[in-house]
Amino acid sequence: MFDFIHKHKKIMQILLFILIVPSFALVGVDGYNRMLDSGADVAKVAGVSIKQTTWDNAVKNDIDRIRASNPNIDVKLLDTPEFKYGVLERLVREQVTIAAVSDARLETSDQRLANELQNDPAIAALRGPDGKLDNEKYKQLVGSQGLTPAGFEARFRNQLSAQQVFKGVQESSFAPNALVDVTLNAFLQKREIQVANFEASAYASKVNLTDADLETYYKANPSQFQAPEQANIEYVVLDVEALKNSITVSDADLKSYYDQNVGRYSTPEERRASHVLINAAKSAPAADRTAAKAKAQALLETLKKAPNTFAEVAKANSQDPGSAANGGDLNFFGKGAMVKPFEDAAFALKKDELSGIVESDFGFHIIKLTDIKPSKQRSFDEVKAEITAEVKKQQAQKKYAEAADIFTNTTYEQSDSLKPVADKLKLEIKTANNITRNPPASSANASNVLATPKFLNALFSADAIEKKRNTEAVETPAKQLISGRITQYTAARTLPLAEVKDSVRARLTAQRSFELAKKEGAAQLAAWKATPASATLPAAVVVSRQQGQNIAPQVIEAVLKADSAKLPEFIGVEVVGRGYYVAKINKILAPEAADPAQAQTLAQGRSQYAQALTAAEDQAYYKVLKARFKTDIKVNQSKLSAAPTASDAAK
Repeated sequence: MFDFIHKHKKIMQILLFILIVPSFALVGVDGYNRMLDSGADVAKVAGVSIKQTTWDNAVKNDIDRIRASNPNIDVKLLDTPEFKYGVLERLVREQVTIAAVSDARLETSDQRLANELQNDPAIAALRGPDGKLDNEKYKQLVGSQGLTPAGFEARFRNQLSAQQVFKGVQESSFAPNALVDVTLNAFLQKREIQVANFEASAYASKVNLTDADLETYYKANPSQFQAPEQANIEYVVLDVEALKNSITVSDADLKSYYDQNVGRYSTPEERRASHVLINAAKSAPAADRTAAKAKAQALLETLKKAPNTFAEVAKANSQDPGSAANGGDLNFFGKGAMVKPFEDAAFALKKDELSGIVESDFGFHIIKLTDIKPSKQRSFDEVKAEITAEVKKQQAQKKYAEAADIFTNTTYEQSDSLKPVADKLKLEIKTANNITRNPPASSANASNVLATPKFLNALFSADAIEKKRNTEAVETPAKQLISGRITQYTAARTLPLAEVKDSVRARLTAQRSFELAKKEGAAQLAAWKATPASATLPAAVVVSRQQGQNIAPQVIEAVLKADSAKLPEFIGVEVVGRGYYVAKINKILAPEAADPAQAQTLAQGRSQYAQALTAAEDQAYYKVLKARFKTDIKVNQSKLSAAPTASDAAK
């Protein structure tokens, strides 16, 4: 089919024109766009659909957000079925919450909205010295999120309403210590054991293999001796960084950018002050506050007579433990760092000037301004390199967006060669040999474009292998576009026995050694169970889930799960590839009451148990709501793969 399309492009263009134009005439442009954009339903909550396109965009946005906050993360770790399904679950939970808010008529009053907005740290930082909100900065803040002030406040109100859905469950959850301790004591339990090891490696010398044995094993396990499929390829990469390096910016453009953004290149004024604090909380009795203020007033009179003794007076009298030892010094601070009454007074003083009595929520202050760092605007020359990098970055991103369409279209439309796209965009055609579908772990990092799973899947697709066509344009975790084509392909094959004989011998020896260890260990277990007094075992050790004593984890787990009703008890544990272990469980040890490490572990465990219980109750209530609002997730998690999404396929 694709061969026909490639060979008859003009016929297909005419046919598509005939099919599409009537569609526009019948449903209109808006209707046509809605039809294209709707996408398939992936879930439905209370009759409201969640579309495939919504899911795709949410996955992309989450990956971009995580990449922005963690630049060094390997984004391939996020390109998994589990991550994608987790995003879908989040979208479903949001829709369930919206339905619950509507059903219970949960609302957030204007007063509560105002209070919560006032207490929001990001918004509080926008208040000026007079306490008024800087509306322009507020608009910039909400605008950076793509919202108007009204839209931001509506979203904030919705979030506050949504919190009420699960808040009652979360805050009413509790875990009695008696119940918690039963669980934790079982988890923290210690047992005294003796372990006899029948290590497989100790039996290797007893294994004798013939050539016939090796050939039989080789023929029975061909998948263990495969040479993977390989390809020699050529490829081109469209890279933002490469575009950035090719851009030159004139001094005039840089100066113009500086003039338009001059506010970004200035530092605000900072002040350094010392203070004497006499503590008096606002909730203190009036008599206590009156006495504290009188004491501060007396100290102020003393300082007015001898301003140079401020440090000594602060050391002797200030009740601020953080600054008293330093003579009251608070170092430099800018606006917004101190409580408002203190800040207003400090920024109203001249250098070396004393304030009057300043009342705050902490008590009564006497402030001395000791230094001023005036606001400073960095010159154009000082920030020229910084501006150059920023302008180049902006232009490179714009150029990349424009070139990306050309790259994508050209690699597809002229799919028998990479030369057309390389010539159009001045890209280098690179080559690489012996590329495999699953690259070695050492090469699978974000900077290696040839280790991008989506690119490798496209490269080893049937169309690319059989027709030697260009792959689709694939975006890498490093924000590059890559397209490649196979120049030589070698299918996967079973290596000849002569080449892998040593590997066959090692694998079969390990298998037979393990079988011998298991056989002897099981026989010894049976004998010791029959006659416990005949058991010859190493010295006893105490083990727990926290103290493994360098014993195989599988043995520790089996020992701690064993029935303790009849002790002492013998159990056998096989650890595939390592050997067979016989463990004698002597007794259970009661926790030591005076053990501080145990007490700390128990305290931490109680906290974690309570959190887990709250999370479990939250999840149980969420399941109730999902059922109430007829939630239907149409994607089967077990069948979800990292295959391209609908939006990927449409590109």
